[in-house]
Amino acid sequence: MEFLGLFVTASIPVLKVLLVTALGSYLALDHVSILGEETRKHLNTIVFYVFNPALVCSNLAKTITYESMIKLWFMPVNVLITFLVGSILGWIVIHFTRPPQHLRGLILGCSAAGNLGNLPLIIIPALCKEEGSPFGDPDVCYTYGMAYVSLSMALVMVNLQIGAICLWSYVYNIVRLSSRSIKDIPVSKYSRESSNSSDAGSSIEPLLLSSPELVPPVDDAGGYALPRTVHEGKAEIVGFIIGLVPQIRKSMIGGSAPLRVIQDSASLLGDGAIPALTLIVGGNLLKGLKGSGIKKSLVVGIIVTRYIALPLIGILIVKGAVHFGLVQSDPLYQFVLLLQFAVPPAMNIGTITQLFGAGESECSVIMLWTYALASISLTIWCTFFMWLVG
Repeated sequence: MEFLGLFVTASIPVLKVLLVTALGSYLALDHVSILGEETRKHLNTIVFYVFNPALVCSNLAKTITYESMIKLWFMPVNVLITFLVGSILGWIVIHFTRPPQHLRGLILGCSAAGNLGNLPLIIIPALCKEEGSPFGDPDVCYTYGMAYVSLSMALVMVNLQIGAICLWSYVYNIVRLSSRSIKDIPVSKYSRESSNSSDAGSSIEPLLLSSPELVPPVDDAGGYALPRTVHEGKAEIVGFIIGLVPQIRKSMIGGSAPLRVIQDSASLLGDGAIPALTLIVGGNLLKGLKGSGIKKSLVVGIIVTRYIALPLIGILIVKGAVHFGLVQSDPLYQFVLLLQFAVPPAMNIGTITQLFGAGESECSVIMLWTYALASISLTIWCTFFMWLVG
């Protein structure tokens, strides 16, 4: 297929994401006030506890078997590699830009942790439905594409999986450690931001108490364990069980299955995840318009890391894995692996910065620019990835 045709095919899904994201930003404006901060908070809770589990569970149940699990073993390794390579690149950015101490964890987190669940969840289905898609029959592409993306999402959401450990234990702790340096800065510098606290560190406690859904659980040693969002992997586990146990699978999956209404209901709920997630992302990006004192070189460094260096390294890793027989020859599977190297920073990093009151405004600016440029970057890389695997 001609490269121009692939570019048009790749641009349509990204444009869909861009339009719905722009709608989310509009609905979050103060004079519109339909998708305000409290509304986004409640909608995000519904997405996390209802829509996402239903989507992941239904897709895993339909396509995950013992055979497919063996074939897909490289995906958790790929997720880990994205974190490791991103971390190395993040340290390089820190070395050259020399940011304030309390922002180093933020930079490292944005470089290491990508949006491995939400964006592929939006892009893959839309890409499969395009006429110019190189991945064959739209229905087959959609079924297996959603299985790959759901598995990627499960790796991020289930606490026993690689993605969650990296995102919450690794990124969470580097932001926590770097935020401690704020306490060494004169209080007067931050008095404008928190008039009710004597220093930035003391403002953390009321924030945590007022936002229980953001509070990570406290372990026996008194330190923070993985946040509660990471422990909500029950739906993913159920999806694996349904797919892997033949008796349960036959009773729920298929047009003649006696309990197919359960699977159909889960799929119906899961369909609400994609538009809701995209609207929330659009609303959250508004914070970045207020600006901050962040150096431009930091934003540029993160953009170069996530949209140039990581995808190029990802191509070498994935094609090398294919060459040595570590990855199956399925073009769609290879495309998903490559896409994991090209996504913008994980939105959960914003939640982590809120927990410690360190770099929250800077994080908003980083998210604004990285997600604004993602429309261009993802279109280009999706085009190249489709040409590469096709």
